[in-house]
Amino acid sequence: MDKENLVTMANQIGAFYETMPDRAKALSDIAEHIKKFWDPRMRRELLDYIDQPGEQALHLIPVVTESIRLNRAKL
Repeated sequence: MDKENLVTMANQIGAFYETMPDRAKALSDIAEHIKKFWDPRMRRELLDYIDQPGEQALHLIPVVTESIRLNRAKL
């Protein structure tokens, strides 16, 4: 799957959970959703994308980036 689709899908998940009043739960739920519904290859590609240095052409919304960084070990 190309990175553009991965970023779009991750942002859609993040947009849904971002409205939750409990931020810690939202961050956990985003990571849990990705772990549960994405295959390992997709998760690795997303982690690789986040690890790229410098400015990225595609942008993850902040809640997704924060969730992945906090819950990386789960993914």
